[in-house]
Amino acid sequence: MNVWFVHHYAVTPGRSGGTRHFSVARALVRQGHRVTIVASSYHYQTRSETTAYDARGEARETIDGVDFLWVRTTPYSGNSVRRLLNMLSFARAALRSPTLRALPRPDVILGSSPNPFAALAGQWLAARHGCRFVYEVRDIWPQSLVELGRMSPWHPLIQLLGWIERRCCRRADRIITLLPHSADHLVSRGARRERVTCVPNGVDLSMVGPATPPAASDTVTVMYAGAHGTANNLETLVRAAGRLARTPGAEHVRVRMVGDGPELPRLRELAASVGATNIAFEPAVPKQEVYARLREADIFVMILRDSPVFRWGVSPNKLFDYLSVGRPVVFAVNVPTNIVAEAGAGLSANPTDDASLADAILALARRSPAERWAMGQRGRAYVETHHDIEGLARRFGDALTGANREPAPSATESVPIRA
Repeated sequence: MNVWFVHHYAVTPGRSGGTRHFSVARALVRQGHRVTIVASSYHYQTRSETTAYDARGEARETIDGVDFLWVRTTPYSGNSVRRLLNMLSFARAALRSPTLRALPRPDVILGSSPNPFAALAGQWLAARHGCRFVYEVRDIWPQSLVELGRMSPWHPLIQLLGWIERRCCRRADRIITLLPHSADHLVSRGARRERVTCVPNGVDLSMVGPATPPAASDTVTVMYAGAHGTANNLETLVRAAGRLARTPGAEHVRVRMVGDGPELPRLRELAASVGATNIAFEPAVPKQEVYARLREADIFVMILRDSPVFRWGVSPNKLFDYLSVGRPVVFAVNVPTNIVAEAGAGLSANPTDDASLADAILALARRSPAERWAMGQRGRAYVETHHDIEGLARRFGDALTGANREPAPSATESVPIRA
């Protein structure tokens, strides 16, 4: 098959961020398929351009057989209106791309939903080329903005995003969702249940290498590595660190927060105000370097805001990265399925209570290195069984192949944005 992935935020291993689509695409290429990933070259974490353009605002790159098409989008910082313009400009660039028009006709186009307008652009491109459309659901839009962003369900943007969600659910030949409990919601938006497949995030274990125990040290290093955004609830971790800084017998516990995002300046101020002198903030690192950094930890923290939007489940890349290097995890997420508890790979805490989080961190810090290593090994085994990217790529490929067997749509649908 010839497959296009339209995913605004896709990155290569040389950049920080999630590499799900590159890893899946590379596996599909090894299986004999051709894959092109259409993405923005404006990096969503570093807020900077990552490549140079030609006169058309495009750049091409091939890595391990996977073709990338980078398109120019509106730069932005924070959660300003320019972030919305950035999303819209990506959809427009994908639809107007002269490079895509010149490529061989695709068999399947996947539109991924972190940017709902990108998913819609994927659906329109599939209609234009008369090929199959696969809708990938990574977050539940627009409900995430209503429940996390506290936007009114009657806001015009929410109404527009709801229309996009319903359209993509109804028009999709297949739906790939990362969220294990989301099928009922998608069906309520027009999806056919038999066309919904759950393919969670995973880990390319060839990039990770074998798990090894941490080096002996008098310091216990607690690490969070990932985005610093509103949903990540990192103020609770900062307050927990402040508690630990004031707790007798916790002087050996140090917290390292690796990554970037719109909340970072506020988190730095909060750390100073609560006396969290045991915290170090560190910049994000490229994916190909992240596992060396993760091995420097003794304990990880996986935390998200307590919100009803997570009732459909979560599938965070960072959690599987944490487990893959063989370290225990403090899991502070209110979801139907607690993977850390299921794997026996750590402890749980209340995401709304910094005292609960501090207690769980200290309880793990007081365990012997051998006990923590045993937990880490159980987490690694769980990832190898359930979240190895090779196995997930086969499920992903099966969904794409299933879509390709559907009756071919007519290439007659009007596409509003043209070159």
